[in-house]
Amino acid sequence: MARRNVRRKPMAEINVVPYIDVTLVLLIIFMITAPLIQSGVDVDLPQANSQQVDQDNAPTPVIITIDKSGQYFIDLGNGSDEQPVSASEVLLLTAAVRKNKPKTQVYIRGDKQVAYGKVVTVMAALKNAGVPNVGLMTENFAQ
Repeated sequence: MARRNVRRKPMAEINVVPYIDVTLVLLIIFMITAPLIQSGVDVDLPQANSQQVDQDNAPTPVIITIDKSGQYFIDLGNGSDEQPVSASEVLLLTAAVRKNKPKTQVYIRGDKQVAYGKVVTVMAALKNAGVPNVGLMTENFAQ
């Protein structure tokens, strides 16, 4: 009879075992699918007509040229792109121009014989130097 008079207090603990099980399953799924997502897909890029960029009241763009041999040339708008410069000079000159005129556009003009990695390296370095948008210059082809 003494047993009936004793009341049990409600338990205030949360059972976390189901949450741990779900977390483990999700972890396993992400570990399996992550390497599959990182692999690239081979694509053939289409050719398209390009239109000239309008330069209404915009500062003169900085044009970085990469020739067949992989040398860099930079045109700051004053016709000074005759002498080859190093990659670090390209970054310093571009950063100096963008510091004075932050809306200055930056374009890369690469020879079609230049390795793709060379252009991507310049783009990544410009991005790290604080250039938010980098344009690629192309030749317009007639159909």
